[in-house]
Amino acid sequence: MKILIRSLVIIQFFLVSCSCSNQSNSPKPDEVVVLTDDQLLDLAQKDALKYFWDYAETNSKLARERYHQDETYVDANLVTTGGSGFGLMTILVGVQRGFVNRDEAVTRLTTALTFLQNADRFHGAWSHWINGSTGHVVPFGTVDNGGDIVETSFLCQGLICVREYFKNGNPAEQALAQKADDLWKGVEWSWYTKGQNAMYWHWSPTYGWQINFKLEGYNECLITYVMAASSPTNPIPTAAYTQGWARNGGILNSSVRYELPVIFNYNGNTGNVGPMFWSHYSYLGLDPRGLTDQYANYWTLTQNHAKIMNKYCISNPAGWVGYGENCWGLTASYSRESNGTVGYTDHKIGNDRGVISPTAALSSFPYTPTESMKALRFFYEDADWKTKLIGVAGPFDAFSPHYNWVTKRYLAIDQGTIAPMIENYRTGFLWNLFMQAPEIRTGLQNLGFTSTQHGF
Repeated sequence: MKILIRSLVIIQFFLVSCSCSNQSNSPKPDEVVVLTDDQLLDLAQKDALKYFWDYAETNSKLARERYHQDETYVDANLVTTGGSGFGLMTILVGVQRGFVNRDEAVTRLTTALTFLQNADRFHGAWSHWINGSTGHVVPFGTVDNGGDIVETSFLCQGLICVREYFKNGNPAEQALAQKADDLWKGVEWSWYTKGQNAMYWHWSPTYGWQINFKLEGYNECLITYVMAASSPTNPIPTAAYTQGWARNGGILNSSVRYELPVIFNYNGNTGNVGPMFWSHYSYLGLDPRGLTDQYANYWTLTQNHAKIMNKYCISNPAGWVGYGENCWGLTASYSRESNGTVGYTDHKIGNDRGVISPTAALSSFPYTPTESMKALRFFYEDADWKTKLIGVAGPFDAFSPHYNWVTKRYLAIDQGTIAPMIENYRTGFLWNLFMQAPEIRTGLQNLGFTSTQHGF
């Protein structure tokens, strides 16, 4: 089933018949009909959903790593584990809002989870990339041909939401919920500590721990520690969080930007904030509202991140054409190389290449609703940009007003945060699902978290 949507353009044209030509309240030819905020939010969510519904990998029904509208079936069978987790949550939003049929969604999700059940796993973790036809690992790099515990944690965040959403449903839904529960409980989180008080990103059956990437805060990996501490089968000790992730307090940073505390030491950007996805990936399910531990108030942390990014783009110290209150947001995405070709980079303060990534502002709706709505209206309504920027699944991944450049491409990890975070802004839907899971509540408490929003 295709998603029942179509009206990407905001301007609608009406032909006025003779029978109604004398009615004063009739639309005039070429009259601009402006969508309400709710209608526009619906449109953005429906468009983002299309990536995971209309353009999913055909066999596994999971998320393709990328989709290029300007090319044919690029990496058609390349599945991304983390992006698929975001896709699970996006589909739940689609069901909840009635954008897709519930029974069809259950069938599709059952296919996806059955595929994951039979795919290659490495001490319970999935690889970064999977062949959607065979279920076998596709190396992300020469020595990265095994388990990726970070991508696995993004996926498991989605599995928890699937379980919670369908656990009290009909028999097919309960079977789906049980499958999701079995999958996430099968991850050997403790293996990825190497027996130390820290977690490590990769393990390969061929190269072992050769990559040796320690998960130290602060970046997108908070959810990895939360999921690992919450596991009822293979949990990590609290010391792995306090010593590894939080660096015994070394995660803290006292810098201030645009009169807002930065709070944490953003890896690779000390004294400043990182790319916006660091406030998205971990927080599709993990609710930062009223969430605190000994290191931070996570609502203040994430909201300040988005506000600093917005203020930076408005102040525009590099003088890029087009930046402003309606056009803002830097995150990891496709990028424009100096020779005009398409590349990829983590756009952020300190690595600003004049490229705006729409997902940065759209996925920040919970933190900056007014500022994000201005960006959403710009992406869909600006007379100069809407026809160039809006493709088959909403705004393309990246564009540059300065260079009059758009890449007609999508990435799962960027598309996958839009609908969930908009829905969290609108209703708290995924935040409530995830935070009601008893293992998550216990895991967070074991790490020293409290939540005034969720009563623990």
